[in-house]
Amino acid sequence: MERYYEAIDLLKGMISRPSFSRDETAVADFLQAEWQKAGHKVFRKGNNLWIIAPNFDFGKPTLLLNSHIDTVKPASGWTKDPFLPEETDDDTLYGLGSNDAGASVVSLYEAFCVLSPKGQPYNLIFLASCEEEVSGKNGIESVLPELPPIAFAIVGEPTGMQPAVAEKGLMVLDCTSIGKAGHAARDEGINAITLAMKDIEWFSTYQFPEKSDFLGPVKMTVTIIHAGTQHNVVPDKCEFTVDIRTNEFYTNEQLFELIKEKVHCEIKARSFRLSSTRTDLDHPFVGRAILMGKEPFGSPTLSDQALMRFPSVKIGPGNSARSHSADEFIRGMEIREAIDTYVRLLDGLNI
Repeated sequence: MERYYEAIDLLKGMISRPSFSRDETAVADFLQAEWQKAGHKVFRKGNNLWIIAPNFDFGKPTLLLNSHIDTVKPASGWTKDPFLPEETDDDTLYGLGSNDAGASVVSLYEAFCVLSPKGQPYNLIFLASCEEEVSGKNGIESVLPELPPIAFAIVGEPTGMQPAVAEKGLMVLDCTSIGKAGHAARDEGINAITLAMKDIEWFSTYQFPEKSDFLGPVKMTVTIIHAGTQHNVVPDKCEFTVDIRTNEFYTNEQLFELIKEKVHCEIKARSFRLSSTRTDLDHPFVGRAILMGKEPFGSPTLSDQALMRFPSVKIGPGNSARSHSADEFIRGMEIREAIDTYVRLLDGLNI
């Protein structure tokens, strides 16, 4: 129970310090001070913090425990102060970032404190990273090169402590259809909107053949469109944005080339960084989770898994539906269960 109360105190301290993406200094300072006070050597790069368990051995594989300290800005509709941690009689703690992903941060930290003194068949590193909500380049991506090679990672996100063994990736396309301006009253010009509509129809209906058992098909959604300057001018340019959620059968680069062959508009990918991930069901961690009654699933939402080029599983306390919502909360029993479950899953695990 001592570990639980420490976790709750840490979480309250996180909630009470705004930590929007790219502005997490206050909460990073707080956590660094608390963890140093507890006797840990805390490494820091920007607002990323990590602790390496004692007796690191390069002959062993390295396991990474990771979650993020940044939050989105409060949604409209909060009936409570999002930065005032509020506990209720029914074991509920309200506050921004409580569910996504403060509960995972403190639960993984407490599990790290239980596991690391025992000596494990792996090296153990705990990393609290920043800029996850915006997939920022100063987040986990900037830290991984500073760490030893990672064999496997646990990513703390609200999954109800069920293991997400696959996660969809993301590629955003900025598309431009080029026509020719003319007067709308006369039969002249080439309407860029009409050209764009043909490609938008393709994006809305095309199905790539490879479908994942956990993630389903690649999903393409047109989310933004801009065209025209005034009512009587045939528009010569139509710009639109496509949100593409990928599965493990296609790299973002492959999809970009396949799409380029199918559409007539100009396309530009904002990034190829955010890849789909998949860990085999026969991985030792997944096998142990299944034996404990956990049910592997595929996650449609993005996390820092997308930046990991090694096997990982997303698993943490809370419910994804509460993330980014008004009056966000976590239940105390979820944190208690998470600490216990992480330890049971990882203690003595051979990876």
